[in-house]
Amino acid sequence: MPDVAPSDVTMSVPIFIDVDPTRLLVDESYQRNLSERSVRLIRRIVGGWDWRAFKPPVVVDVDGKLHVVDGQHTAIAAASHPGITTIPVMMVEGERHEDRAAAFVKHNRDRISATPTQLHHALVAAGDEDALTIDQACRRAGARILRQPPGEGRFKVGETLAVSCIRTLCSRRGAMGGRQVLQTCVEGMMAPVSAAALKAVEELLFGESYRGQVQAADIATTIREMGTRAEREGARFAAEHDLPAWKGLVVILFRNTKKVRSHGRRAAA
Repeated sequence: MPDVAPSDVTMSVPIFIDVDPTRLLVDESYQRNLSERSVRLIRRIVGGWDWRAFKPPVVVDVDGKLHVVDGQHTAIAAASHPGITTIPVMMVEGERHEDRAAAFVKHNRDRISATPTQLHHALVAAGDEDALTIDQACRRAGARILRQPPGEGRFKVGETLAVSCIRTLCSRRGAMGGRQVLQTCVEGMMAPVSAAALKAVEELLFGESYRGQVQAADIATTIREMGTRAEREGARFAAEHDLPAWKGLVVILFRNTKKVRSHGRRAAA
């Protein structure tokens, strides 16, 4: 990195010590308060304690008391777990309150969190049942969940980043239903397969107001023929009627898709 000037290393190297987690303190003047999400995380750590996923909390000695500057959820979970008596912690320098607060900021700012798509691929590699179901549905439909956006945003047909939407879809409609929705989008030559399109196609195929009125192949034909115009018109309709974008897309696709024959006659498209 020729354009980076390395900073001077003036602090002592951290040391690792084993401590009773109930001894650890959290300074609420700069630490996050425990939200409902935090409590759920702590419960999840306690319920599935795994030393392989353990990261030592970072602490500072303040007048003989150990203050946590990073890793409070891990520390609280360890203190709450009846089977954990000691944990390793990394002790760093931080005599001043401002230094400890600054360390907290750096720990939470200077990191890149795993994206939902990256987590999905990790779960597949770990053999997670739900992730494997999603992966199978995508493969059979000809879709592919990317780890990250492609260069210059050039998606290929069937590629998607909408893993959270697909997870919800497969949970609600099962692997077969999820595959049918995905395959409809792929056959519509979507690049990428968007969350709005997935929700719209699901509604057209399974929603009470539309189920049985249009076929998957005909929806795919409409998506293919309209191209990006479908989502543009859907977004405009949604804005005019104060609806989510995907609901606007439902209306546009339904209006432009051939209807199933009824009583010997074809309904008007």
